[in-house]
Amino acid sequence: MNQAMQAAIASSRQFIRALLRLAWFPPGLRLLMFAVFGVCVGLGALAVHTSRAPSYLSDEPEVCVNCHVMRPEYVSWRHSSHAEVAHCNDCHVPHDSFVNHWLFKARDGLWHATVFTMRWEPQVIHLSERAVPVVESNCRRCHERLVACTSLREHTAGDLRCWDCHGDVPHGETRGLASSPGYLDPSLPPVGPRSKGVTIGGRPPR
Repeated sequence: MNQAMQAAIASSRQFIRALLRLAWFPPGLRLLMFAVFGVCVGLGALAVHTSRAPSYLSDEPEVCVNCHVMRPEYVSWRHSSHAEVAHCNDCHVPHDSFVNHWLFKARDGLWHATVFTMRWEPQVIHLSERAVPVVESNCRRCHERLVACTSLREHTAGDLRCWDCHGDVPHGETRGLASSPGYLDPSLPPVGPRSKGVTIGGRPPR
């Protein structure tokens, strides 16, 4: 190992030690800063636990109802023909690449969390401009054989969107925060060995 590499490693170790000792603060403030840091870490861990943040790495549709405002969308999907063949992320997240899939999911998830936390959600939820081409692409991806037999096999600007004709698929015609009773909310299980799975009204989804 040459001297430049050894010097770089030594410098990195010194930086890490200084960081752990909070060497940039006066000695009298270091204990206070450690306490503030500990409180911030604790609050962050509590927020992650309370919001079930790890569940968002899953593709389970019940995760979407962590936010109560998605109840009508979940219930209408659960009673549709799509419930047996497609979940939320099959329609609402890009599938053209691994990177694009997770970037879109992360960005959309953070935006949704912000909207629901700040109570900015509308009474009736609609697709955003960013989500429209994603859902359209996924409709055509799953129904490729059917679309290939129509004049809409090549989508161009000004063409009808799939839901211009199929507006009740899969979420029905009645939409709104008051359109589904609360007892139909799915309940996510606690994390642990005694987990019994997702329940809706105290019973399994199917």
